[in-house]
Amino acid sequence: MGHHRHRYNAYNHIFERQPKAIFKVTGRFALILMFITLFLPWTQNFRGKGKLTTLNPSERPQTLNSIIPGRIEKWYVQEGQRVKKGDTMLFISEVKEDYLDPNLVPRTDDQILSKEKGIGSYQSKLKALENQYKAIERDQVLKTAQLRNKVKQTRAKMISDSAKIVEAEVKLVIAKRQIEAFEKMYKDGIKSLAEYEAKKASFQQAITDKTAMLNNYITSENEWINAQLQLNNLNNEFEQKLAYNQADRFALESQIFDGEATVSKMRIQRSNYSIRTQNYYVLAPQDGYVVKALKSGIGEVIKEGTPLVEIQPYPFKIAAEMYVDPLNVALVEKGQKVRLQFDGWPALVFGGWPGVSFGTFGGVVVAIDQTISENGKYRLLIAPDSADKAWPNLLKVGTGANGIGLLKDVPIWYELWRNINGFPPEYYKPSEQAGKESNKKEK
Repeated sequence: MGHHRHRYNAYNHIFERQPKAIFKVTGRFALILMFITLFLPWTQNFRGKGKLTTLNPSERPQTLNSIIPGRIEKWYVQEGQRVKKGDTMLFISEVKEDYLDPNLVPRTDDQILSKEKGIGSYQSKLKALENQYKAIERDQVLKTAQLRNKVKQTRAKMISDSAKIVEAEVKLVIAKRQIEAFEKMYKDGIKSLAEYEAKKASFQQAITDKTAMLNNYITSENEWINAQLQLNNLNNEFEQKLAYNQADRFALESQIFDGEATVSKMRIQRSNYSIRTQNYYVLAPQDGYVVKALKSGIGEVIKEGTPLVEIQPYPFKIAAEMYVDPLNVALVEKGQKVRLQFDGWPALVFGGWPGVSFGTFGGVVVAIDQTISENGKYRLLIAPDSADKAWPNLLKVGTGANGIGLLKDVPIWYELWRNINGFPPEYYKPSEQAGKESNKKEK
């Protein structure tokens, strides 16, 4: 049949031109398709890697450390076990000789009680000294009043005796004049010798009376001076007694203050002892799972601050850490939409077309670190997007996650032109974009 094909020119013409027509049609269709594709929407994006974490810092894995040095005596949990807040994880015994006494707290209570009794006796003695001080003051007032009266009395007597001296001097002058007159009258014979001798005796009596009055005055003056001296000595004596009493009170008050300070220190020490005994039991700070025992040997001696066990709080709010280049961090704001693909979870990802991606989950940027991380990138904290499907329940903290941050929608031709020229993606605010979309929906 092959030799008949060359016999007919029409057949040969059709056979030779058919492949060229198909190629032209296909090429034109491809060009048209490529041209149409250039106007399809493309979502600008940036990428980053990270891992799953928790939204709240208190829900992240934590390590329980030993607050005191000690020796591991017993474990009450196993790795992977679910624990509740307050459950006992392990028991630690004491190793420091200052705390080995099992009755340390009761003995400290006895010491505090004894010291408080001593303070009570000091306070009773201080009360007695205060009463004594008041009694001395009352005695001082009474005796001072008595001596002041005595001073007044002796002064009055001294003034009286002084007046009597003046009176005796007057009598002595009169007696002297009389005896001089009688002496002349006696010589003239007017008065008898008996009368003259009588006047002479009266004159001597006047001298004696004046001398007696003078002696009485001197005695009264001495009594008045002595009364004043007694009054001054009395005040000095009582001031000295009050000073001694006050010194004893100050000494007792100082002892009471020292005792109260000692009791306060002992109470603090007693509280520290009590708290230390509570630290023998390492308790779960919150609900969760035991991840790993970092110290496992029974009888193993540990130091203060030694890591003992790691736990993962549960339940927790899942989130993702995503690290992006400093070049792209300026494009990120809180509320930014992100698509996440988790390790071990099958996914088919189209970066520019998130709508046709398979196995990715929506997220929202809730925090942006203000400082760069050790790996030279900035960390973003991403929470699940409530408007998207929920993240798988089987995800664990620490699982790897690849993130795609979604930016502005542009035509494919613009994105190609941008990449060829090395221009950055379009900067826009997610809140403004969301506002525009909501306005469109309302219209």
